[in-house]
Amino acid sequence: MSCPSGGYSPSGEKPDAVLADWSQRNWVEIEDFAPATDEDLALAHCMDYIQCIFDGMTANGHGNCDPDVAESTRWTVGSFMAAARIAVQDRAITCSPSSGFHHAGYDNNHGFCTFNGLIVAARSVLDGPNVNRVAILDCDWHAGDGTREIIDRLGLSDEVLHYSSGFQWPGSAQQYFSWLRESLGQIAEKGIDLILYQAGADAHKDDPLGGLLDNDELAERDRMVFELYRHHQIPIAWNLAGGYQRDEDGTIEKVVAIHRTTMDIARNGNHQ
Repeated sequence: MSCPSGGYSPSGEKPDAVLADWSQRNWVEIEDFAPATDEDLALAHCMDYIQCIFDGMTANGHGNCDPDVAESTRWTVGSFMAAARIAVQDRAITCSPSSGFHHAGYDNNHGFCTFNGLIVAARSVLDGPNVNRVAILDCDWHAGDGTREIIDRLGLSDEVLHYSSGFQWPGSAQQYFSWLRESLGQIAEKGIDLILYQAGADAHKDDPLGGLLDNDELAERDRMVFELYRHHQIPIAWNLAGGYQRDEDGTIEKVVAIHRTTMDIARNGNHQ
C-alpha cells in the first residue's frame, strides 16, 4: 500500500483495489516478502535522511511525520525489491502493486514519494549474480526527478539507465510513441538484464494530473514494453505508479481498469 488505509495520497487506496481486482480473476500468485531495512534504503539515500524520516524529524513524502506512514514505505519498497529479485531469478514478468518512488531524492522528498524504491530495487539486484545493467523505464506522466538526482549523485549512470517520459512532456501521442520507440530500442541494444517499469495510469488524457493517451494508446504502450520480454527475454518488474481519475461517485474504477489492462497484457501479450 502507498500508506495506511488510503492515507494522504490521492491514489492511496489504489494498490488494495487493484490487487483485489486481479485476485478475483485468479490472475496473480502472491509471494511473501520482507520489508526494506535501513541498510536497503541506504542503497539510495543517506542514513541521516533515513533516520530522520523514521524518527519523525523530517516530513515524509506525504507531508507529515506520521510513524505509520513512514513504516508503510518499508513495505512498498520491500515489495518492489522482491518483484525485481523474482523477475531476475525466474527470467519472468513480475509486478509489485505499489507506487510512491520516483520523486524521492538522495536526502529529500515530495509528491507522495518518501524513498526511491526504483533505485533500491535496481541496486539490490546489481549486488547479486547475473545482473550488470538495469533499465528504469518510467512511464508515469511526471518526471522521475528524484531518480535522476540519485543516479547522478551516486555515479550510477553506467549500470542504471534511466528513461522517464515525464522529462519530455510530449505534445501529442505521436511524439510520445516516438520517445517510447527510441527508448525501447536503446534498452534492447544495451545489454540490459532487468527492466523496472513504472506503468503509470496518469498518462491517460482524462487524468487530472496527466496525460494525453487514451485507453487504446495506453494498451499499446504496455504491449510495446512487454514485447521486450517476449522478443528479447529481458525480465521485467513493473509497478503501478500514478493514476488519479475518479468517477462521479468517488470510486477509482477507471484507474483500476487501466491497471487491469496492463496486467492482462503482461500475462497474455495483448488485451483480451
